[in-house]
Amino acid sequence: MNDDDASVAPIEPLRLLPLLPRREHPWLVVDVDGSAAGHGGLVWALREAARREATVVAVHVLDDEAGDPLEGAGRRALLARLELHDRLEAQVLRAIAETGVHGRCRTAVLERPLFEALTAATRGADLVVVGARGKTVLRPAVPRPLPRRAARGA
Repeated sequence: MNDDDASVAPIEPLRLLPLLPRREHPWLVVDVDGSAAGHGGLVWALREAARREATVVAVHVLDDEAGDPLEGAGRRALLARLELHDRLEAQVLRAIAETGVHGRCRTAVLERPLFEALTAATRGADLVVVGARGKTVLRPAVPRPLPRRAARGA
C-alpha cells in the first residue's frame, strides 16, 4: 500500500430511498357476526385478498348499550370485549383453514357508531378522516358515462 491509496476515501454503498407503491393495497372490511352469511363473506374476502394482494379486516360490531358511557370502561365490559375478540379469532382461523390463505387478515372489535360511519360511506355519504397528518375526504366515485360507439360507416 503506498501513500496515494491512503488519501482515497473508502467507497460506501449508495443508499436509495425505498420505492413506495403508487397506490395502497386495498382493504376488505368484513362484518363477522357468527352467522353462516358472515362466514361466507369472510371466506370470499380471504380469497379476494389473495387475488388482489389486499388485507382483510374481520370485525365484530358491539351493540349499543344505553346508559352511562363510563360503564364501558369497567372490568366486565373489558372481559366481554376480549371474549368477543377470541370468538372472532376462532372464526377467522376456521376460514383460513378452509381457504388456505395466510397472513392477510386482521381482527377488530368495533363500536357500533364507527361501523355505521364506515358503512354509511359505502352508501354514498362523505367520510372525513382527520389525523395527525391532515384530513382526507372519501367521497363516492362519480359514475362514468357509458361510452357511445359510433356506427360503422358513419
